[in-house]
Amino acid sequence: MNTTVPSTRRMLHAGGRPLGYFHDLAVLQEQGWGNIGRLPFSLRILLESLLRHDDGGQEMAQSIRQLAGWRPRETQRPDIPFTVARILAPDASGIPLLADLAAMRDAACAQGAAPGAIEPLLPVDMVVDHSLQVERAGSSYALAYNTRMEFERNGERYSFLKWAAGAFDGIRVVAPGNGIIHQVNIEFLAHHVCQDGGLLYPDTVIGPDSHTAMINGLGVLGWGVGGIEAEAAMLGQPLALAIPDVVGVELLGRLQPGVMATDLALSVTELLRRSGVVGKFVEFYGEGAAGLSPADRCTVANMAPEYGATAAFFAVDAQTMDFLRATGRTQEQLERICAYWQAQGMYGMPRRGQIDYSQDIRIDLAQIEPSASGPRRPQDRVGLAELDSQFTRLLALPADQGGFGRGAPARGDAPAARGDNAAALSDGDIVIAAITSCANTSNPALLLAAGLLARNAAAHGLRCAAHVKTSFTPGSKVVQSYLRQTGLLQSLEQLGFHIAGFGCGTCMGNSGPLPADVEAAIGARDLVVASVLSGNRNFEARIHPSIRANYLMSPAMVVAFALAGRITDIQRAPLGLDARGQPVFLRDLWPSAADVQALLPQARDTAHFLDSYSEAAMDNPLWSALPAPQGKRFAWDPDSTYLRRPPFLDGVQAEPAPLAPVAGARALALLGDSVTTDHISPGGSIHPDSPAGQYLLRHGVAAAEFNTYVARRANHEVMVRGTFANVRLRNRMVAGIEGGVTRMQPGGNILPIHEAARVYQAQAVPLLVFAGKEYGTGSSRDWAAKGTRLLGVRAVIARSFERIHRSNLVGMGVLPCEFLDGQDIDSLGLDGTEAYSLPGIENGVEPRQILPLRIHRQDGSITDARVLLRVDTRLEASYIRHGGVLPYVLRKQLAKPPAQASQA
Repeated sequence: MNTTVPSTRRMLHAGGRPLGYFHDLAVLQEQGWGNIGRLPFSLRILLESLLRHDDGGQEMAQSIRQLAGWRPRETQRPDIPFTVARILAPDASGIPLLADLAAMRDAACAQGAAPGAIEPLLPVDMVVDHSLQVERAGSSYALAYNTRMEFERNGERYSFLKWAAGAFDGIRVVAPGNGIIHQVNIEFLAHHVCQDGGLLYPDTVIGPDSHTAMINGLGVLGWGVGGIEAEAAMLGQPLALAIPDVVGVELLGRLQPGVMATDLALSVTELLRRSGVVGKFVEFYGEGAAGLSPADRCTVANMAPEYGATAAFFAVDAQTMDFLRATGRTQEQLERICAYWQAQGMYGMPRRGQIDYSQDIRIDLAQIEPSASGPRRPQDRVGLAELDSQFTRLLALPADQGGFGRGAPARGDAPAARGDNAAALSDGDIVIAAITSCANTSNPALLLAAGLLARNAAAHGLRCAAHVKTSFTPGSKVVQSYLRQTGLLQSLEQLGFHIAGFGCGTCMGNSGPLPADVEAAIGARDLVVASVLSGNRNFEARIHPSIRANYLMSPAMVVAFALAGRITDIQRAPLGLDARGQPVFLRDLWPSAADVQALLPQARDTAHFLDSYSEAAMDNPLWSALPAPQGKRFAWDPDSTYLRRPPFLDGVQAEPAPLAPVAGARALALLGDSVTTDHISPGGSIHPDSPAGQYLLRHGVAAAEFNTYVARRANHEVMVRGTFANVRLRNRMVAGIEGGVTRMQPGGNILPIHEAARVYQAQAVPLLVFAGKEYGTGSSRDWAAKGTRLLGVRAVIARSFERIHRSNLVGMGVLPCEFLDGQDIDSLGLDGTEAYSLPGIENGVEPRQILPLRIHRQDGSITDARVLLRVDTRLEASYIRHGGVLPYVLRKQLAKPPAQASQA
């Protein structure tokens, strides 16, 4: 067998003229390396990366052969080194990432290296979009007020970001106020086909935000990773990627009139989450996929983290090219993109039977119905006709059965009698209605439908219920431009949906405060009130700590529910009364498909994109006026409550010490299923009575200036106190109590988790966390792993893990372990009083090895169980040996010859 990789470099031509060189995948098939023409498109893109980074060694040749010879039904898949083209990060995870790099540069210099030893080797786009808070809404001054407050609160963070852009090479910053990262990516940042000198290759991207997968809708392979994994990639480390299963999802037919792309995305989320695609690639194909607009494809791809897929890929076709042309890509770019994919045999939507997949799923678009998802998880889809009955049932159901435990609902006055009287609020009343999130505001058809419904409602004299906080946070200025041109922005404003900012607001929990009287009424009667939003996440306490029922839906449906003012049978109950006292129903307001289609050409006008992404439009005077510190090393302020040098490299020596044994460990928490990264590391407001709030008060920060956990992510003292601090966390060690508390052992005293962890650390007691299925779902929140590590947790033992959080735990040197033999917390009878050990850890770890779990009970008996160590690759095993990604990368950078390190 020939083990030498054949030369695949070929010249790409278009219109008879050369465009550049590329790696022609067909050569591998010609040379007998595999049936490349039947490989899923996403795997071909990975294969091209391997060819481009072939170093002539046997390991790379073996990886190329293994991927080229991919078999759909293999059960054991090797890992390959994948190098991406670029990194994409929001400020929420990007600023902590850059703080880690600054600390790594400090550590390198302390060991005699030059600052240039720590330098990004890949292009990095940083979009500042996660710090907007919807403090003011429903008025014409909301945008200006929220923007001003954003800069007042975050000036120190933003100055640090400006320093980093100057101190490190290859970092480009999109200033605040320009939109949401993933919408800006599809409209402006994405290259689609990159060019390095004369070499052409596919644009690929990873980012420390799970919805990076949205770009898959345009045929660009990308997905979310943990921040620490992104840091390693920035510094030149390839991703150790286990060759994935690829699930083919054939879309048939067309959506019925009145069914939105949001309804499709929520239905796909429900089906694929149930089908078990966690950690797999998904590729959509078929006539139904070909019929979806690129915006619709991006809406579906955006939800990939919600159904658990790594990527959710759609091929490039003529519709994609139309989108790229409309968004202002140059003729040269368009020619290059089209020619490249045609030359690779990857242009056009695949049909049934053309590609081999690990699993095939079919979805008939004609069967999709208007939907919402909630009240706690995006995969819990419910048809609109059943929404009211579902909420009523959950209201009465006990909390331990997934309900709210309210019994009979508390009812206020009749809607007509409420006026502004917040004391008359009822269970099921909606207090937040937000058109938000890149998943939906990037889709013109969805926003035009919402604007048309608002116009029709205003014409009938309807207004939103007085207790509803309405807001609109679009993902780019393009949205404002075309809605203003069509006159629909004014219609939305008539109902209170004024633009409150261009950024990721309510969807990520930056919904701002509720009116004081509304907040008081909820607390006084322990009401189960609701939010409706066009977002992608609705986890517990994410949208607002006081709102326990949160529903995802299309922008138009958000407007409709804001009019109704409560969770109701929206398709049958009237939304309100017109000027003559006659009831107005949803069917009276719902726009026709023809009405939406008639306005789409205006939304696709290239002028909107060219104007919105011009240098003048993207400049923010407040940003430009901020000072930018100088120098290659950051001057940390010991009194800062925003920016503290991260501790993860403190005391790192040239060689890693042996792993400390895990013996005599105690349980910090026993948790259930679907524990999210929001449960582990909240992103929203900081309560004054919480450990993090008490820390800030002791350091002279007034409660009004706390900002959010997201904004404080570059201060580990705040973040470790916020770990497991979600007000809806349910630790089974303290049954009946919600929040971040645990029971100490021995003794049984109940303490906040952070305080308990400090006591255990002082006693040198290692800690474990136990959980159920799907541990770590949700945002790619590296602080969910960083905080876990700083609390002294050595291992998390769960029934299963979500992909990104598992990787983050490994990246911080925490052992993710899965129960084996059908065992779990219940079958083993764990209550948290036990002591535990994982014998053998001190001898090192191997990928996916079986470890013994020894359980020492209070009565002196010992139970032995087995767990699977979810360290999946050899590189991940190295991370564990080094104590995490950051020490590993630092040691590797410092081991380079001085000349090579200084050029890095």
